[in-house]
Amino acid sequence: MIKSEFTTNEGLRRDLYAGEVFLLESVKESTELVNGVKSLLIDSLGKDYRDSRHSLDAEDFFQKISHLRKEIYLDKSFQELVGDLIVSHGFDAEQCLIDPARLRVISHDGHLNPKAKPVYYAHRDTWYSHPQSLITWWVPIDDLATEETFEFFPDYFQKEVPNNSEIFNYEDWVKDGWDLKIGWQKMNDGVEAKFPSLTGEFDRTNATGFSCRTGQNLLFSGAQFHQTKPQSLNRTRFSLDFRLVVKSDMVNNAEAPNVDNRSKGSTIKDYFSIV
Repeated sequence: MIKSEFTTNEGLRRDLYAGEVFLLESVKESTELVNGVKSLLIDSLGKDYRDSRHSLDAEDFFQKISHLRKEIYLDKSFQELVGDLIVSHGFDAEQCLIDPARLRVISHDGHLNPKAKPVYYAHRDTWYSHPQSLITWWVPIDDLATEETFEFFPDYFQKEVPNNSEIFNYEDWVKDGWDLKIGWQKMNDGVEAKFPSLTGEFDRTNATGFSCRTGQNLLFSGAQFHQTKPQSLNRTRFSLDFRLVVKSDMVNNAEAPNVDNRSKGSTIKDYFSIV
């Protein structure tokens, strides 16, 4: 299921919409992006930033991460780095719209915190009112073992899972500002906001995981059904992801199948052009 190379950008997109996942080697542009994030992490949390959660109380750590999330999401230089990375993989800059980079943080024993519960929900990114032509692009900040990442459930790419995605309305999500869009800026967001989730069971038999190295590029359709793994490894996982839509694909309905997404509204009006 997980491929390591592609021939043409058109073929890459076609395969993504058909359910393939690509884990591609690091390139100069992804290395620059990772180095920029690492610099911020070190400035804020220290050189041992993966262990910093154990030296900070929960509120202090949360506030530092919230500030970093907002800076990375809104800073023009990071948006430009994302644009450069996209173009380096053969995408036409004129055709690309992005939902900018978000810093993702998975803490040791984070799954035991009720306020972080939605982080570990199995889901499709499209359940959050993204178009079916959505491409999710994920970049690890450090080398990560399989137990530190997440897993895909390829049996369900074209098969419905029981869910309540109809509770998600993008206009409601952003009506009080972009805090939830950027990433949690309030400690109680995980218990107060409405996150789409499963309403029944599914078969995990053919789950597909992966390990990765810093700066690699994981690309997958936003319609992929996937789930972050809980981890108790005494270190924090940091990663970046951003969302990409190719305008011509969206217009021409070149997209992944919609088997169970019933979310309301559309994020596309708030995507950015990379040129």
